[in-house]
Amino acid sequence: MAGKSKRESKRELKPKLRFPEFRDAPGWSPRTLGTFLNERVEFPQEPVPLFSLTIEDGVTPKTERYERAFLVKDAKDAYKLMLPDDFAFNPMNLRFGAIGRHSGAEPVAVSKYYNIFSCDPTVDVKFCEFYFRSDAMIAFYDNMAIGSLIEKRRVHFNDFLKFGIPFPTPAEQTKIAECLSSLDELIGAESRKLEVLQAHKKGLMQQLFPREGETLPRLRFPEFKDAPEWKKRKLGKISRVIRGSSPRPKGDPRYYGGPVPRLMVQDVTRDGKWVTPCIDYLTLEGAELSRPCPAGTLTIVCSGTVGVVSFLAVDACIHDGFLALVDIDKSAATKEFLYQRLGTLRERFQKGATHGGVFTNLTTTGIKEFEVLCPSEREQTRIADFLTVIDDLATAQAKKLDTLSDHKKGLMQQLFPSLEDAHA
Repeated sequence: MAGKSKRESKRELKPKLRFPEFRDAPGWSPRTLGTFLNERVEFPQEPVPLFSLTIEDGVTPKTERYERAFLVKDAKDAYKLMLPDDFAFNPMNLRFGAIGRHSGAEPVAVSKYYNIFSCDPTVDVKFCEFYFRSDAMIAFYDNMAIGSLIEKRRVHFNDFLKFGIPFPTPAEQTKIAECLSSLDELIGAESRKLEVLQAHKKGLMQQLFPREGETLPRLRFPEFKDAPEWKKRKLGKISRVIRGSSPRPKGDPRYYGGPVPRLMVQDVTRDGKWVTPCIDYLTLEGAELSRPCPAGTLTIVCSGTVGVVSFLAVDACIHDGFLALVDIDKSAATKEFLYQRLGTLRERFQKGATHGGVFTNLTTTGIKEFEVLCPSEREQTRIADFLTVIDDLATAQAKKLDTLSDHKKGLMQQLFPSLEDAHA
């Protein structure tokens, strides 16, 4: 039997995963994007909201700082009109993924530098949205950019329209779009649950800790209703404050690249309360020149995004962008209470930071002199235990969200065929 031509192979391209009713259907057929995408170049003729396009969130309203009604008399041709289900494409972004659908019900205004386009009725618009933001499309786009002579690896809109990519039948497009849309709705619902938990905790903390200038909280557990006022404690009096250290020169193989994890701000941003450093590592010799700390150490970011507190989940070193509270006098303040209390004082930390060069910094001396109001050990434990329950619920909810997001990513990798295979 003669082998199939490359053209025939392209026509029979199939994803790894198909819904039962399409398992015996023909392969996806190649289509050039320009045959069903129609560019729109219109300018608002009446006030409409101002939106922007980001890789992470797609087409969304401008931040609160910039949100305003669009005024035609001020803008003239500075913005383009975007209708519901239109797509925006940002040709100035070096990363593909700066493409998004306007999912709202009313027209909006976006930057005049975006290309705005709509899909004709031969394709499912939601399917196209998932397809355009899939790993398969991003990998294909990046390879096209690397292989092109276009300045700074940009693929502009006219080149984008020349892409030929495989499409299934309209029925299969709709099935895929419905599946992924329902998963997005579930992720959205679970995300809102996490937001509710975080807002609930924030509101409780405003009640459970005294306001600035006061010595009693507005809300107290019944058994402490008549307990004494909270006492001021200097952190330097109830703990030993140490600063992290980094071996020099940075990147020296004698010190870096070994088995000892070193805490980075990105680790804290990723993990939250309990942090397992996994970005940077030191050798045993490098660790001796750094600041080793045992699991359970309470740390505070002291450079850049100052005031963020967390616990080390494992033994690790901390670099000079962190301070740590060690040898804490439990009779004066428990570690869990300090974590919860210091987490509400980030603005005060920022006010007390020094401002030199690019970063703001908390000094060791400043933290030692920093005062925290503390109740009795029993009341501290009661407050910390209560808030920890909410922390645990939020952590479980965040993990659930991560699992759903990973599930969606895995599904998309199987529901869309490799575009590199289509052009092999």
